[in-house]
Amino acid sequence: MTAQLRRELVTDDLLGLTRRLGLPERDLVILAEGNTSELIDDDTIIIKASGSSMETATIDDFVAVSFRELLAIVRNPDATQDDLTAALSTPTGTRASIESLVHVATRAFGVRRFVAHTHPTDVVSLVASTEAATAFAEPVYSEEFMILGRSLYVPYAEPGIELGRLVLSAMEGYVAEHNDIPSLILLGNHGIIAISDTVAGAEAISLMAVKSARVRLGARIAGGVATLSSETTAEYFNRPDFRDRRAHLAGTEGA
Repeated sequence: MTAQLRRELVTDDLLGLTRRLGLPERDLVILAEGNTSELIDDDTIIIKASGSSMETATIDDFVAVSFRELLAIVRNPDATQDDLTAALSTPTGTRASIESLVHVATRAFGVRRFVAHTHPTDVVSLVASTEAATAFAEPVYSEEFMILGRSLYVPYAEPGIELGRLVLSAMEGYVAEHNDIPSLILLGNHGIIAISDTVAGAEAISLMAVKSARVRLGARIAGGVATLSSETTAEYFNRPDFRDRRAHLAGTEGA
């Protein structure tokens, strides 16, 4: 399927999520940063167009792309950035986000309806630090763990085909270890990816990631970060009350 402008497929859910995450007071994105997507059917993803603002997005700022076509590109070692650009471009010249492969890679091992990619200042402060790989390795409070679950850290890669391949590889390792897909991916020196079956979940994950970054930065000022150990949280995912509340708040009903 050639990338297309399919205005009739842009849902109010996707449009509302995009605009809310783009609100300046939330400090998740500025200018044309960030992108969102919705899986419409087993092969159609609606994703924000390159160069458009999340805050002021309209139905004209989204492009329909083929999940299977883009997944084949990211899995093909001979595919190039030019191949990706061609697959993301509509006949009228509008192009889906260069980070579309990230949205594809997050769905390669388990389907979630919504994916939101933003660049929150406080989170980027941590993932651009010397402690980036471990900054979110352990939760610091229980509500954080309920919403974010076990996050996945991916080191920096150039946006486009290189980043898509790195996220795909990291996702494969995560799924093999946890038999699940993450709710939050932390991209080194870059930003975050929130993954959820619901709009409310994608928004909650994005905002909780910001709060969690602020808590860590504040704790450093107060003398250091005291995390919850893996021994403390080991049984959380086995508790029915924890799983039910997480499914409701983080939108993991499809897990």
